[in-house]
Amino acid sequence: MALLTHGWAPSSSHFHCRYHSRKCWTPLHCSVGSVEAVTAGEDRILVSSGASGRDLIEPGEKPCSSSEDPGKEEVSPAEFAREIGRRRNFAIISHPDAGKTTLTEKLLLYGGAIHEAGAVKARRASRHATSDWMELEKQRGISITSTAMVFETRGQLITLLDTPGHQDFGEDTYRTLAAADNAVMLVDAGKGLEPQTRKLFEVCRMRKLPVFTVFNKLDRPALQPLELIDEIEKEFELPTYPVSWPIGSGDRFLGVYYRPRRQVHLFERGGKHGSVGAAVRVLDYMDPSLKTIIPTDLYKQLEEEVEMLEELTPPLDISKVHSGDLSPVYFASAMNNFGVELFLESFLEYSVKPGAHSSDIGEIHPENPSFSGFVFKLQANMDPKHRDKVAFVRVCSGQFKKGMKVQVSRTGKTIALTRPQKMFAQDRSIVDNGFAGDVIGLNNPNAFCIGDTVFSGRQIRYPGIPSFSPELFSYMRNTNPAKYKQFQKGINELLGEGAVQVLYSVDAGKNDPILAAVGQLQFEVVQYRMLNEYGIETKLEPLGYSVARWVTGGWPAIEKAGRLYNCMVVKDQWGRPVLLFRNEWNLTQLMGDNKDIGDLVPIALPPEEKTRK
Repeated sequence: MALLTHGWAPSSSHFHCRYHSRKCWTPLHCSVGSVEAVTAGEDRILVSSGASGRDLIEPGEKPCSSSEDPGKEEVSPAEFAREIGRRRNFAIISHPDAGKTTLTEKLLLYGGAIHEAGAVKARRASRHATSDWMELEKQRGISITSTAMVFETRGQLITLLDTPGHQDFGEDTYRTLAAADNAVMLVDAGKGLEPQTRKLFEVCRMRKLPVFTVFNKLDRPALQPLELIDEIEKEFELPTYPVSWPIGSGDRFLGVYYRPRRQVHLFERGGKHGSVGAAVRVLDYMDPSLKTIIPTDLYKQLEEEVEMLEELTPPLDISKVHSGDLSPVYFASAMNNFGVELFLESFLEYSVKPGAHSSDIGEIHPENPSFSGFVFKLQANMDPKHRDKVAFVRVCSGQFKKGMKVQVSRTGKTIALTRPQKMFAQDRSIVDNGFAGDVIGLNNPNAFCIGDTVFSGRQIRYPGIPSFSPELFSYMRNTNPAKYKQFQKGINELLGEGAVQVLYSVDAGKNDPILAAVGQLQFEVVQYRMLNEYGIETKLEPLGYSVARWVTGGWPAIEKAGRLYNCMVVKDQWGRPVLLFRNEWNLTQLMGDNKDIGDLVPIALPPEEKTRK
C-alpha cells in the first residue's frame, strides 16, 4: 500500500468524488480530506474527511480541489475583485444612551433593510429595535449582545456590527472591533466625549481603524459644533473634516449644510417621529430663498461658519481617512432621521474596503485565493427552541463556499461547513458563498472558540482575541442539585460564547464555578439566561476581589514562589493559574515580596490546544 502525498493522484485513472456527487476534473486530489492511501492494482483512493468519517472516491472520476463548491462554478478574477470591492463593514461605538441602537435602526431603514424603524422603549412598547433580539434587551431598552446585520444598498453589501452600548459589556465590543474594517463613533452632542467613548476609541486607534464621527441628538440642546470638534481634535489628537454642518440645535435644529455638494438639507418635523424616512427639502447653498426660509440669526451664523470651514480646513484626504489619521464628522438627529441618509451616502463613498490582516506567516490579503477567517464571537441559543450555538466568523481572504471543509488552526481538526448562515439580528438564512469582509454564522457546537482561525490551503493563524481582566467575582450556586447536568451545560455554553468568564477553585471540594465579569449587569444577564434558556434558578455569592492576573509561568511559577498571601489562587477554563487580589496595592505588594512568581498579566489568550476543566 503506497502513501499518497498532497496534490498527487494517479494520472491513468479517473475518480468520482461522492462528496461532490459529480465529476471533478481537477488534477489535484479532493481536499474534503487528505488522501490516505491507494492500494496497488485497485483504482480507488480513500479520503479522510475528519470527524465525520470517510468518503470513498470511486473509479472513473477525478477528485476535486479544495476550492470547488458543490454545484457552483468558480468566479472569475474580475468578479472576485468586484465582490471584495463592494463590501463594507463597520462597528458603531458609543457611550451608553448616545443613541446607538436608534442610529442602527435608521441606517437599516435608509439602507432598505427594514421598512419601519421600531424605537426601543419600555417593555410595554409594541415594537423593539431590530438589533435588540434578546428578550432582556427588549425589557431593559438596551443592547446587551453584539449583533451582525447584513444588507445590500446602492450596489454595496454592508455588514453592520451593532455592539452593546451598556458600559458593562465593553469586552464584547472589543471583540467585535477585531472584526470591523471601519468604526462609527457616535457622540451625544449635548454631552460631548464620555468615558466609554474614550476607551473604545483607543481600541480603534490601536487597530488603526478609520473612524467616522457622528454627533447625535441635535434635536436637543447641544454644545456648539466648533466646541465638539475641538474636543475630538484635542482629546484624541485626531484631525477632523466636517462633511455636514448643523443649522441650529434643539427646537431650532432646521437641518444640515452638506459640504460635498454645497447643499442645504432642511428637514420637516412631525409624521411618525422617525419611523419612516424624513421629509427633506434640498436647496443649493447659493439659493437666495434660504434667507427667507432660515431665521436671520441662524442664516448669518451659517454663512460665517461655512466661510470658516472652507478657509481653515484642507481638502478631504481619503488616504488619511483610511489610515485612521483623519475623521470625517457628521451632525444628525437619528431619532428624527435628520442627517442619517447623508451620513450613509458619504460613508459608502469614504469608507475602506476589506484589507490585509496580519498572521503568523505575514500579511494575508483579501485577494488571496485560499479561504481564511477568524471567530470573533459565539452566541448560544439565538434560537432557544433548538439550543444552537453560532460562531460569528469574519472572512479575511478567499471565497467561502457552502459545503467546503476547513481546518481550525488551534486544534488541527477538519470541519465541514454545511449550513453557513447570513445574519440579520436574530434572523438567519443559508448563504452559499462569501468573500473578505463578510460575517458568516457557523452552527457547529463545541467546534470553535473565540479567536480561532479557520482556513483552507496553507496553514495560518491570526492573532487571538484576548480575555480582559475582570473586576467582579462571584460564586454561582445551583439551587436545584437534581438539575446538575443542565446547570453545567448552561455554564459551559455561556462561557463558550464569552458572555462571562468562568474561573474554578483549586480546592477539589469546591465545584461551584466562579463568574468573573467587568460589570454587574453581566451577572444579571447570566442568571436571566440560565433561568429562561436552561430552566436553572441560581444564586450568586460575591467574592471580595477586584483584580485578576494570569501567571505567565504557569503552575511551576506558583510552586516556586511558595506560599502566597493576600490573594486567592484559582484556575481559568484552560486550567491555568489566575491570582485574584482585593486591590492593586495587594498586587504590587505580592510582586515585590515574591520575585519568583514571574510576570503577571491582565489579559490572556487561549492556548494552542483546548484543555477545558
